[in-house]
Amino acid sequence: MQVRTPIAHTTGTVSALGDALRSEARLLADLVAIMRRQRDAVSRDDLDAIDDSVFATHRVLVTLGEARRRRRSLNHLLGEGDDLSLAAIEDFFVGDVPADLQAAVALVTDGARALQREVEINRRVLRHAIDAADQFVRSLYGGPVAPATGYPSPAVAGTSTTYAPRTGGVILDRRV
Repeated sequence: MQVRTPIAHTTGTVSALGDALRSEARLLADLVAIMRRQRDAVSRDDLDAIDDSVFATHRVLVTLGEARRRRRSLNHLLGEGDDLSLAAIEDFFVGDVPADLQAAVALVTDGARALQREVEINRRVLRHAIDAADQFVRSLYGGPVAPATGYPSPAVAGTSTTYAPRTGGVILDRRV
């Protein structure tokens, strides 16, 4: 196995890389907050707030793309290609990663994990809201009410087919 020695790098470049990573971490935190606001808007059936969250997500994603391009430019200044991943930073510095840079990498990694969890929750909530809205519209127009995708029908689950009051709104189930 060949041990790579990084080219000489300036403190300024390493500091700029740390700043770029902290900027990405802030943007990821912004996305997490937007995902939570979006979920709250869905629970209140607030279409304007949902729409606002979609545009806010788009704006932050564009900014995050710019931050990642900045990081790639800094990777080039360090003598690496575009592909210097967060996991490869320790190898690049041959195990002697500056503490400030280690902290910035941890912030981005933690932010990405948090965003992944929030996106998965929102995906489930929105899928459920769409299914509930579809069933609601079908019942309004007298069409057959199709069972929600992925959920067993009451007959399959062994429950009664009688009406049971729901704790959610008309369009979405707030129990999620």
